[in-house]
Amino acid sequence: MNLELLSNFFEANKERQLYHRYITNAHLLPLLETLGSHFTVESVGHSVLDEPIYAVKIGDGKKKILMWSQMHGNESTTTKALFDIFNTLLVKDQIITSIRSSCSLYIIPILNPDGAKTYTRVNANSVDLNRDAQLLSQPESIILKSVFDSFEPHFCYNLHGQRTIFSAGSSNQPATVSFLAPAQDEACTITPNRKVAMEIIGVMNALLQNEIPGQVGVYDDAFNLNCVGDSFQSKNVPTMLFEAGHYANDYGREITRKYIYMALLESLIYISKNNITGTKFKSYFNIPENKKLFLDIIIRNAKLRENDAALDIGIMYQERLIENEIQFIPVIHKFEDLSGYFAHKELDANGNMVLSENKTPLKVNDENVFVMIKNDKIALMLK
Repeated sequence: MNLELLSNFFEANKERQLYHRYITNAHLLPLLETLGSHFTVESVGHSVLDEPIYAVKIGDGKKKILMWSQMHGNESTTTKALFDIFNTLLVKDQIITSIRSSCSLYIIPILNPDGAKTYTRVNANSVDLNRDAQLLSQPESIILKSVFDSFEPHFCYNLHGQRTIFSAGSSNQPATVSFLAPAQDEACTITPNRKVAMEIIGVMNALLQNEIPGQVGVYDDAFNLNCVGDSFQSKNVPTMLFEAGHYANDYGREITRKYIYMALLESLIYISKNNITGTKFKSYFNIPENKKLFLDIIIRNAKLRENDAALDIGIMYQERLIENEIQFIPVIHKFEDLSGYFAHKELDANGNMVLSENKTPLKVNDENVFVMIKNDKIALMLK
């Protein structure tokens, strides 16, 4: 689709009641209750703590697409984008109407509502649901597998969020959006259904390169059958991992949300219009593999004590749920030569000592809202 049209769709259909990083069932329920007649909303089961797990159905076409988001409770950007997509699917536009007539979508906006409520990766039993595909030890895992078996999708979308540490390849560009066509065997064979997933990812990447050039990555495809994506791929269903990552100064992931939306909508249009065979899969291999080359803040050329040699100070934000809001707490991560790393924010101490706010030496794992450089008080918190 035309980039300008996609952008206009997003601005017109963005669900403005969903904002920033903390998204729970309580935020979704009023929206689910007011979805239009084109949608069917149902509870497909309950979490460990008896929270309902909702599913949304729309479309009556032959191409069946299963999506799930917030398998990890603290990865909410894709959930916001799903509700932007829901609003878009009600638009009276020929392209949008063709999605509904060609495709049947079955979408679980929050698979892990307990983790979403406490803003944790794991569920209420401290289990990573994305490592439970074979054991099926958790009710949420059983629900997803049951939906997969009964719906019998032709395509699966595994929607996640990733940390700020990832670069797109070895560049100084953050991986704002990442993808993966997961392996389905130990040899990472490029199977026919993986080729289909790769072709669709290639289409989304081509679109995003016009918007965020050099900021799209792919994950290593090392095989792990305990992961849901690998497990569903092994059942010969083309499966795509989406990862919502960092964009400059966008810790609330509102800009990234737009790019996830654009990728989702572009993929739905492509699926609705084409009989995808996987013959156009090779462009997938042009996407660089993610590397862990970013820190949130680097203070270059710093001394910890007067007679020390200069080094670099790496700082990472710890995401913390405080009074129903996510706050980003600066934590000292490491002291070393960080010349091989990039930062979302850089400071230069110019060989001066960097101390805590009370003028004591910094320590790894300490929280520091401010640091002192030559008697100047430098704020590390996000504005």
